[in-house]
Amino acid sequence: MKTNYNRTVQACFIGYVVQAIVNNFVPLLFLTFQSSYGISLQKITLLVTFNFGIQLLVDLASIGFVDRIGYRASMILAHGMAAAGLILLTVLPETFSDPFWGLLVAVMIYAIGGGLLEVLVSPVVEACPTDNKEKAMSLLHSFYCWGHVGVVLLSTLFFRIFGIANWKYMALTWSLIPILNGILFTRVPIAPLLDEGETGLTMVELFKKKIFWVLMLMMLCAGASEQAVSQWASTLAEKSFGINKTIGDLAGPMAFAILMGSSRAFYGKFGDRINLERFMQYSAVLCMISYLMIAFIPIPALGILGCAVCGLSVGIMWPGTFSMASASVKRGGTALFALLALAGDVGCSSGPTYVGMISGALNDNLKMGILAALIFPIFMVVGIRLIMGLRKNPAQN
Repeated sequence: MKTNYNRTVQACFIGYVVQAIVNNFVPLLFLTFQSSYGISLQKITLLVTFNFGIQLLVDLASIGFVDRIGYRASMILAHGMAAAGLILLTVLPETFSDPFWGLLVAVMIYAIGGGLLEVLVSPVVEACPTDNKEKAMSLLHSFYCWGHVGVVLLSTLFFRIFGIANWKYMALTWSLIPILNGILFTRVPIAPLLDEGETGLTMVELFKKKIFWVLMLMMLCAGASEQAVSQWASTLAEKSFGINKTIGDLAGPMAFAILMGSSRAFYGKFGDRINLERFMQYSAVLCMISYLMIAFIPIPALGILGCAVCGLSVGIMWPGTFSMASASVKRGGTALFALLALAGDVGCSSGPTYVGMISGALNDNLKMGILAALIFPIFMVVGIRLIMGLRKNPAQN
C-alpha cells in the first residue's frame, strides 16, 4: 500500500509557519523593548544578529547529527526548542539584572529550533513522492510568508485590543503552534532523502564543486535581500515614515509578507510554465527598484509601497535557489541542504545587521541603510548568470 504523505507535507507547511513566528514576532516589539527595558537600537540589532547567528551555527552542526538521530527526532527537537524559547521570552527579561541578557537567552533557544527547521523542512518535502519538486518547494516556502502575515496581523490586532503591554500573552499563544506541530511529527510518515544504497556527498566533495559555491552566494543574497527590509519594516514605518504602529505594521511587514507569499504561491501554481532562472533575474531587478523607492521617494505611502514591492520581489529567491541546487547537485543529501541553509542564515543575519550598522553610522537613517543593501540583489543576478553558464559546461563544475 502506498503511504499517504499529504499529512507530512501539511506538517512541513506548519513547520515553516513556526519558523515565521520565531523570526518575525520579536521584531514587532523592538520599540517596546527599547522603551520598556531601556535597550538601545544597536543592542536591539544584536537580537537579530544573534537569532540568525545561532541558526547559522545550528545549520552547520546539524550535518553531524541529523542523519544519526533521524529526521523525525530532529523535527520534534526543533519544535520543542522553538516553543521553549517563546515561553522563556516572557520570563527571562525580569529574571536577569539586565533584561537584554534575558531576551538574548530566549532568542538563543528559539533560534536553535528555527535553525533546525530551516535544515529539515525542505529536504523532508523534497523526499516526499510528489511531482514537480520546484512547484512543491515554492508552495512550501509560501507558508513561511503566510505565517509571517498571521504573526503580524494577529499580533497587531491583539496589541490594538489588549495593549502592547500585554505582549507576553501573545508570545505564549504563539508557542502553542510548535507544541502541537511537534506532536504531529511523532505520527506522520517521513521518506528517506536518498534512494536505498545511495550515500550523500560529503562536505569535501561539495566544496570541490564550483556550482556549489555559486549557490552558496545566491543563498546568502536571498536571505540578505529579504531580511534587510523585513526585519526593519516595522521600525522603518514608524521612525522614517512617521506612521503609527498599528497602520505601520499592517502596511509594512504584513504587506511585505503577503506579496512575498503571493509570489511563491504564484510560482507554486504556474511554475511548470515559467523559466525559473529568468523569473529570478527579473525579481532581483524589481528588488533593486523597491530599495530605491524606500530610500529616495519622500512620500510615506510610496515608501511603504516600496516595502511591499520588496516582498513581491524576494519571494522566489530562497525557494528558487533550493530548487536550482536540487536539480544541479545530485546526491547532495543533508549536507547540501544544511550548508545552503547556513548560507541563507548568514544572509538573514548580515542583511539587517548591515542595514542597522550603516543606519547607525548615519544618525539612525534607515533609508540610507536600505540603499546600501542594494549590493545583495545585484550579486543575486551575478550568481544566476554564473549558474546558467556552469550548466552549459558541466565539465567546469
